[in-house]
Amino acid sequence: MSAPQHSDDQHAADPVDEVVPMVPIVLPIVGAVLMFLLAFIAVKMA
Repeated sequence: MSAPQHSDDQHAADPVDEVVPMVPIVLPIVGAVLMFLLAFIAVKMA
């Protein structure tokens, strides 16, 4: 059996690490859109 090779060049990129930098920008925008939609639904039903 050959010894396992641990090379930093061959590890797969973690998708979570690619998304985390965008969270502070995307989260408030999604929250604002969600609040607008909920308010619109509440006004429409009233």
